[in-house]
Amino acid sequence: MTPRLRPAALRWALAPVAGLAQAASIALPGSGQPAWWLQLLSLTVLAGCVTHAASVRQAFGLAWAFATCWLAGTFWWLYISMHSYGGLAAPLAALAVLALAAFLGSYYAFAAAVHRRLAPARPWLAIPGFAALWLLAELMRGRWFTGFPWGAGGYAHLDGPLEGLAPWIGVYGIGFVAAAFAQAIALMPALWRSTRYWVALGTVAMVVAAATEGAPEWDRRAGTPLSVTLLQGNIPQDEKFEGHTGVPLALQWYGERLLGSTTALVVAPETAIPLLPQQLPENYLQDIAARFTKGNQAALLGMPLGSFQDGYTNSVVGLKPGADAYRFDKHHLVPFGEFIPPLFRWFTDLMNIPLGDFNRGPVGQSSFEFQGQRLAPNICYEDLFGEELAARFLEPARSPTVFVNVSNIGWFGDTLAIDQHLHISRMRALEFARPVIRATNTGATAFIDHRARVTQMFPRFTRGALVGEVEGREGTTPFAWWAARLGLWPLWIVGIAPLLPAALRLRRRAPT
Repeated sequence: MTPRLRPAALRWALAPVAGLAQAASIALPGSGQPAWWLQLLSLTVLAGCVTHAASVRQAFGLAWAFATCWLAGTFWWLYISMHSYGGLAAPLAALAVLALAAFLGSYYAFAAAVHRRLAPARPWLAIPGFAALWLLAELMRGRWFTGFPWGAGGYAHLDGPLEGLAPWIGVYGIGFVAAAFAQAIALMPALWRSTRYWVALGTVAMVVAAATEGAPEWDRRAGTPLSVTLLQGNIPQDEKFEGHTGVPLALQWYGERLLGSTTALVVAPETAIPLLPQQLPENYLQDIAARFTKGNQAALLGMPLGSFQDGYTNSVVGLKPGADAYRFDKHHLVPFGEFIPPLFRWFTDLMNIPLGDFNRGPVGQSSFEFQGQRLAPNICYEDLFGEELAARFLEPARSPTVFVNVSNIGWFGDTLAIDQHLHISRMRALEFARPVIRATNTGATAFIDHRARVTQMFPRFTRGALVGEVEGREGTTPFAWWAARLGLWPLWIVGIAPLLPAALRLRRRAPT
């Protein structure tokens, strides 16, 4: 007879598989679509493994295995940027991805260990405890050491029953609610006869239903629709900064499209112009500026700015009639790609990534105002940080009517990074009830409406232009209101508050 798999061995087998399922839920391989049910299922498996772990140490290990597999499976494509384009040796690139996943996964491992240590006398109280600790781990990953929140569990709930919570509590709040449901499902076999269990579960379900089905309209049309051209140059990443190939191709192609545009606004992606202004051919930038400072058209184009003395910025330049050039400088920089963390100069020296150390722009920079719209640029990775974008909503009269994301995901090849980033932009559209337009080098160049629906999208890895209209919106969602004033502190409090009674009870039980 085949021996039965012991429960402990089963948990150790399930945890990493569930972690990989969590990674897939953000953007399913093949379709690239989010799968809320898979995120909930994988998190339920983790909750069950931690709840039934034989010890605090085992809970720590199971959660660490889950989180390391989840995060490595989510951003494995960092390997491509470091090895294929950065020139880092393949073993070192793979080890770097795994080390980052393991480090960030330790937040969830410690959360699981605390959950196991604080196991309440009444099992149904474990539901808010697990959700609170999950939320704290997500917040730590998203904020500490500049933060790397890519692939947060809440992104999987786009197009799912929890997406209506985004304008109220944001992506981290959705993750908190999903974790509560996951722990409740994991406890169902033990608690299905408990009245309190069903009352608690029913109450949460009714609150979610009320928030998602009966939500008020807090947005309204702003001005008239704006005709827009989004440019996608598809400059090969390994040639993008090469002086004899990618640079002249980019200057010629983007220059021709900018000068030949006919829509009210034309947007070129991150570092579409791959040289500093002082490095450009004579009159190149002046000719483009002259084109848009007269007439009735405007342009937003990505390019680096600065000098050796003053430092460099990853920026967006805005040109429109009758005004000086607008400038937006990226605030939230990518570690190793755009700034070098302390003590890691040796690591970046192993790679050949250009423009690797930028200055930061301030939070809450002004919008680019044109034809009744307030267009708020953000550059690539920084649209992960909704709490920073929220800083622009302090004054309703100056808050953005449209978000403009300019990106270059070409660093990560033809991978799910493109789909994941599209979903990140869609979540920002939901949180703020604002349309998002995206101009990228290789994809996904798209129009997203204020309800997070992709209305138009250009084929990936194709050179061309996507023409459409964007309808700006005004008004302030609850998330935009409180995040603009308090940042993420309300969520930190939600994460800490359910743990205090258990911690006090544990302290009273401790021997003196």
